[in-house]
Amino acid sequence: MKKHYSSAISNGFGKFASKKFPKPIQTVINNGYVKLMGLDMTEFEKPSSYPTLNKLFTRAFTQAKEITSDDSIMISPVDALVTDYGEIKDGKAYQIKGMEYNLADMFGEYHQEVSKAVEGGQFVNLYLSPKDYHRYHTPNKLTIKSLTHIPGKLYPVNFPLLRNMNNLFIENERVIIECQEANGRTFVMVLVGALNVGKMIVTFEENINSNSDIREPQHYTYENLTLEKGELFGWFEMGSTILLFSEKDAFTPELAINQKVKFSEPIGKIN
Repeated sequence: MKKHYSSAISNGFGKFASKKFPKPIQTVINNGYVKLMGLDMTEFEKPSSYPTLNKLFTRAFTQAKEITSDDSIMISPVDALVTDYGEIKDGKAYQIKGMEYNLADMFGEYHQEVSKAVEGGQFVNLYLSPKDYHRYHTPNKLTIKSLTHIPGKLYPVNFPLLRNMNNLFIENERVIIECQEANGRTFVMVLVGALNVGKMIVTFEENINSNSDIREPQHYTYENLTLEKGELFGWFEMGSTILLFSEKDAFTPELAINQKVKFSEPIGKIN
């Protein structure tokens, strides 16, 4: 099967971003990207220190963030923009106001029961722009039950497409991570691929090979895999979106649409 054009473009960009150019050229590339995108490098190494553009994309903080020990607070797993949030009704959530989608289709064949388990709960959409910190962390203490990598297209997840393209999140490549909170309630995180996101890395599952020749969903299950609040579990190799889903009455968001959030900041209460 021929690759969709969005995957081909992303592959090409990924090769460029991963190429290590001679130091003077790489410095020009990195500094140019920082200036073009308006990156705030205050909490990171200087741009010229990264050997590839991809290393700049996936940069780590020079000093670790302080993570609250308050079990009642859910933290933002990323630096991102809140594009929408709200209640899951009739098996549906919103990619943006007015553009609903079906959770059973989003989660795929291996997570049909989970799509029912979060009925009446909350969803939160977090969009990472190309200038954001691209690593993702756990928003609370979670036991990972299973994961499914669902291949798909790599359309941009920007506002024009969110407003005008039906089922954008379902069309795109994604990783469904089914979790259980410390109190036993279901929690789901979805990593959504996008244009120029050559790879979605998940540190606890090395078999994931996104933007590849895989054509069928790949499913993995786990035993005794627990991640602490704020723990790093991977990164996008460019900007994209993370979606959060919780059971009814498990989580109360304290957010606003179009609010900018930073990793480790509170985004609501765990009930």
